[in-house]
Amino acid sequence: MTRQGEEETRVLSPYRSAIVRRMDLQIVTVAQRPDLAPLLDDFDGAWPEFMQWDPMASLYYAVANELYPEYVLLAIDPTEPGRAVARAYSVPLAWTEERLPPGGWDRMVQRATINRLAGTPTNIVSALEICVRPEARGRGLSARMLDAMRENARRLGHDTLVAPVRPSGKHAVPDEPMDRYAVRVRDDGLPEDPWLRTHVRAGGVIDSVAPRSMTIPGTLQEWRRWTGLPFDRTGPVRVPGALVPVWCDVEHNHGVYVEPNVWVRHQL
Repeated sequence: MTRQGEEETRVLSPYRSAIVRRMDLQIVTVAQRPDLAPLLDDFDGAWPEFMQWDPMASLYYAVANELYPEYVLLAIDPTEPGRAVARAYSVPLAWTEERLPPGGWDRMVQRATINRLAGTPTNIVSALEICVRPEARGRGLSARMLDAMRENARRLGHDTLVAPVRPSGKHAVPDEPMDRYAVRVRDDGLPEDPWLRTHVRAGGVIDSVAPRSMTIPGTLQEWRRWTGLPFDRTGPVRVPGALVPVWCDVEHNHGVYVEPNVWVRHQL
């Protein structure tokens, strides 16, 4: 799921008084600057804790810098060279099916891993994450990183970027079905959701909903640790930051979060 989004461009950063001008921000790939790769790990607090525990994620993040360095981007503010203010992950894969998969983010990681092991030629790029450091949000950096990801995929010879988008406003209405939320529009015809709106403004087209884009299972003890919630009653549990409720099963001692995303296609 491409995650994270904000579209404001003139809000001052909470951690310094100047806006990073477009010409100042340095966006590079890990292939170009492998020495900066350690900065990708310094994004504490960027995601709710439970989002770190998708089992499929380890197939990608554990090896991304080594296997896909051309597809990993990070943004450096020259005034603070010791850390990245944003990062973006994508992956090349082979996809010839007409429809994008209901398995969304997890399916892209799985397919890319299989393609890599089999040596299959790739023909598209899937976005996986765009993340802006919490204190640097509100300056249009998500849109900047999306533009950079699109340009990077084009530079590497691809004509299609797909994105299993995690709408940034959906967590406020966890009980609303994603297929209904995804088609909400403003008076100007653009999506109501800020992150979907950013993708559409960049040239993306909303394609479909991925109803099971990311699946995160855990014992009830794990869910209590991840969320601070009791998880003591069978049924749906509304978790801060979750796009839909987590299903809690007390008798069988597990909780399962199945996150829907929205597929967006970008022709480059």
